[in-house]
Amino acid sequence: MAASFPEIASRSQLEKIEPIVKEALAQAGVQLNDIDVIAVTSKPGLPGSLLVGVCFAKAIAWHCTNQLLAIDHLEGHVFSSHIEYNPPFPYLCLTASGGHTALYLVEDFGIFTLIGQTVDDAAGEAFDKISKLLNLGYPGGPIIEKLAAQANFEDYFTIRVPVPVNLILVFPG
Repeated sequence: MAASFPEIASRSQLEKIEPIVKEALAQAGVQLNDIDVIAVTSKPGLPGSLLVGVCFAKAIAWHCTNQLLAIDHLEGHVFSSHIEYNPPFPYLCLTASGGHTALYLVEDFGIFTLIGQTVDDAAGEAFDKISKLLNLGYPGGPIIEKLAAQANFEDYFTIRVPVPVNLILVFPG
C-alpha cells in the first residue's frame, strides 16, 4: 500500500528538520545555546508533521532554554507579512495554505477575526494541482511563488483597495 501525502510529508520533515535547523543557525551565526526561546508550530496542521516539529523543538528547549513557545500555524500566516512589510491596520488577510483557506479581519497584533473559510479543498491546493499539470514539481506553492517573483509583479503580496482596509494575500510555501 502506498504512503499517503501526509505520511510522506512527515517522513520528509523528519529527514530534513535537523539539517535545516543547522543551516539556519550557521547562516545566523549563532549556536543553539545563544537562543533564549524556542518557538514551534503546534496547531493546526498535519498531525505527523506537527509531531515531528513539536518533538524536535521540545528536545532543543529541554537542552538549551527550557522555554518553549507554541505558535498557531494560521496566526503565523496572518502576521507573516510583517516580516518584510509594515501593512497598516486594519487589513483583510487571505491565507491559502495547504488545507486552510480563510479570510481574516486583522485589527492589530494578536487581534484578528475569522470572517470565512473554505469547507472543502483549500485554494492553496490549487497551486499543487497547477504545478502538477505544468510538471513543475511538488509542492507547487514555492515553485509558483518563485516564478511569480521572477516575473517582477508589482505589489503581489499587498493590494490596496479604495476603502480604509488593505488586503494582504499570504501564499506560504
